[in-house]
Amino acid sequence: MRRVLRLVGVGVRTHVSYMSRSPIEITFAVLVPIVYATLAVYLFRAAGDPDRLLTASVGAGLMGIWGSVLFGSGGAVQNQRWLGTLETLVVAPTPLALVLLPITLATAVIGTYAMGATVLWGVLLFDVPLDFAHPLLFLVAVPVCVLALGMTGLLLAATFVLLRNANALANPLDTPVWLLSGLLVPVTVLPAWTHPVSWALPTTWGARAVHAATSGGDVGGPLLVAVALGAAYALAAVLVLGRVERRARAAATLALT
Repeated sequence: MRRVLRLVGVGVRTHVSYMSRSPIEITFAVLVPIVYATLAVYLFRAAGDPDRLLTASVGAGLMGIWGSVLFGSGGAVQNQRWLGTLETLVVAPTPLALVLLPITLATAVIGTYAMGATVLWGVLLFDVPLDFAHPLLFLVAVPVCVLALGMTGLLLAATFVLLRNANALANPLDTPVWLLSGLLVPVTVLPAWTHPVSWALPTTWGARAVHAATSGGDVGGPLLVAVALGAAYALAAVLVLGRVERRARAAATLALT
């Protein structure tokens, strides 16, 4: 366990350093959350709901984190292909799941900037009051939600190994997942047939805990569900990754050519 934790820690630090030097990653991390926050605040104001401006800023931050995790997970696999290291990672003694886990967590860590940026943007530009219902629980809920997003990204990354252009799958998954997870708008406003899908996503419960800590409500219950579903997604990712890895080796689809 100590070696696993050390591997994850070193991997997260390495990939955070790598992504922090990427112009594309920096551009998306800096600009996209601010655009989300601006649109969200104007939408809530136009709807005559100024009391939920802080919720809008927090929701925009969660959207930024999800975008970072989604495109970071797909882009990470694609980058390994371009660098010619994906095959080396697959044949290394370390399980591929432990190789991809630090990448997805690193994208989530980079995405946490979105939360601070959107809240600060709302305070400075739109005079959004920082009146969190449960400030301490908010500081707990955000990392749990980030982990839930990271586990979802890990499961997606397990399927991205098979795809030569992983971003082709990542692009259409951005909006549906944040809508189904209730990152910005409540799940209750969606059609009833989508609710079972929402309940099966750990991102839904992580976002619910964050919003409850922001505007009031039960935080502990959603946090526990988010942790349980996150663990289930991590286990599913390991199982899927083993099957996908064997299929990719048999079909010789790891490399670009």
